[in-house]
Amino acid sequence: MDPIATVTGPGRQRAAAATGDATPRAVDPSTAWTEYLAAARQLDGVRRGAAAAAGEQARSAEAAREELTVVRTGLASQQERLRELGVPAISLVPSPPELTEAARSMAGGPAAVLAALRAARGWAEAADAALAARRRFRPGSWPARARNLLVYGPFALLVPLIQVVVLAATGVGPATVAALICGLPMPAVVFVAGWIGIGRLFRASPTERLDRTVRFGVLVCLVPAVLATVGLLLALLAG
Repeated sequence: MDPIATVTGPGRQRAAAATGDATPRAVDPSTAWTEYLAAARQLDGVRRGAAAAAGEQARSAEAAREELTVVRTGLASQQERLRELGVPAISLVPSPPELTEAARSMAGGPAAVLAALRAARGWAEAADAALAARRRFRPGSWPARARNLLVYGPFALLVPLIQVVVLAATGVGPATVAALICGLPMPAVVFVAGWIGIGRLFRASPTERLDRTVRFGVLVCLVPAVLATVGLLLALLAG
């Protein structure tokens, strides 16, 4: 046999297997396509989740900016009212521990900042409600006419009451005539006294002018005086 003859049969097959020269197994196209679709869907889900998270953060940041504007406006108005009530300015500034706690509560991103701002807005609104409840019992916060009536009214009633007391005590006579004459200029005096009293009792903010309701004050001072004068005249004429 020729030494270079080709060896065939089982021996050749065993030699091919020993050298690893085997034909690779074919991959099913449908399986590869299914795996590709699954990977694509997974990547799309990741992309959508990232986009949703980014959009949520953007919305939270925008809402936090709007909330911050509202809170700042409310706090500025509240600080002004508290200063009018005599609260020291240093008491309206947060302390370092409070700043540290606030920074810690907002370290979780825009959503945490938004939650903290909403909580702060709730506290500010509760404080506003408490201030409003207190102001209802303070004449300085009443409407101008109701507030000024507390000053004009007692002054306007003082002289007529004295005239009525004189008439009741002495009857029709010289004392009643003197009370009538003395009471004629009293409305002007009473109005001036009320004007000064309003300025002393009630204070306006530096940017506002104290409303003394001049016409209303004149009316309040005149009506009791006119009624008392008419009553004294009728008593004198009847006597």
